[in-house]
Amino acid sequence: MAFSRALAVLAAATGLLAGLTGCGHHARPPASSAPSSRPAAAPAPPACGDLGALPLRDKLAQLLMVGVKNADDARAVVTGQHVGGIFIGSWTDLSLFNGPLADIAAKAGPLPLAVSVDEEGGRVSRLKSLIGAAPSARQLAQTQTPAQVHDLAAARAKKMRDLGITVDFAPVVDVSDEPDDSVIGDRSFGNDPQQVTEYAGAYAQGLRDGGLLPVLKHFPGHGHGSGDSHTGGVVTPPLSALQGSDLVPYRTLVKATPVAVMVGHLQVPELTGTDPASLSPKAVQLLRDGVGYGGPPFTGPVFSDDLSSMAAISDRFGVAEAVLRTLQAGTDIALWVTTDEVPAVLDRLQQAVAAGDLSAQRVDESLGRVAAMKGRSPACGH
Repeated sequence: MAFSRALAVLAAATGLLAGLTGCGHHARPPASSAPSSRPAAAPAPPACGDLGALPLRDKLAQLLMVGVKNADDARAVVTGQHVGGIFIGSWTDLSLFNGPLADIAAKAGPLPLAVSVDEEGGRVSRLKSLIGAAPSARQLAQTQTPAQVHDLAAARAKKMRDLGITVDFAPVVDVSDEPDDSVIGDRSFGNDPQQVTEYAGAYAQGLRDGGLLPVLKHFPGHGHGSGDSHTGGVVTPPLSALQGSDLVPYRTLVKATPVAVMVGHLQVPELTGTDPASLSPKAVQLLRDGVGYGGPPFTGPVFSDDLSSMAAISDRFGVAEAVLRTLQAGTDIALWVTTDEVPAVLDRLQQAVAAGDLSAQRVDESLGRVAAMKGRSPACGH
């Protein structure tokens, strides 16, 4: 089943669990470091049935999404380490789309490769040289109807899908009236939660209709945060204050499936304490249960925000520790923007499972959601 066809079955994760026990803003190029000397893993066979039979390291690798510089970088982590997803950043050599990506994706295993990008339009547009420019979310809300926004998103999604993209970290559903050039600013559809819900919903549906998985961001809401999580810690208003603004769009938008959610690096008084939401079990549980903010239960995939280049995280933790903590918190896919750390991250996660610090059941639950997101490997037939 191709990734675009898998969008229709995202909610059916249970059926893919036989054998189991249980963003826009990544603009800085990654620092260069020496490649790992660890030998590459053997090719992974496709997982055509019993996901529980996969080696632990391959399970863990499917929960990672890493930024790549070029085709060689992508090939090394996908075919060598069996990483489940790659991220296209502002630093990525876009000649990757001229043929290498299709070859890399064809050799991915044990599940189909997820290929993600920050393509919001406006100032956060990584592919405009390939698919053209688009207005910012704020401009769209001011000049177009929701139906027009849907059609624009669908057309752009089809172009991205033709390139090999499968996941778009959009739309931004933060509620904000900040100046256009602030961290959220014109990336937001506005300061009216209902307007944000309507326009972000239209955009997300357009992405779905064009064959991509939309990712709502940044839960539980960056629009009224104290600063920029790229440069330091951010504190939002208390959870009680978010209930009438930032959380409103999620009550509706998580119902339309398939959809994913990105959890931001946001400290939320009354919820996370001094931890960012991306590393907070209480924040992820708020999203999963829905009860604490009046939303429905959410069973789709949950992504972390970038764990390597945003100071809200990198000032406190190295990549391996941050990845472990976000998975412990309950996210399904850990995102960061370099590949050098992949072997060390997998080593750390394996150690955590062996020590009981990351439960095998927790890993299998996330693997099930990732498998539902992706569908079967083309090598498995139909």
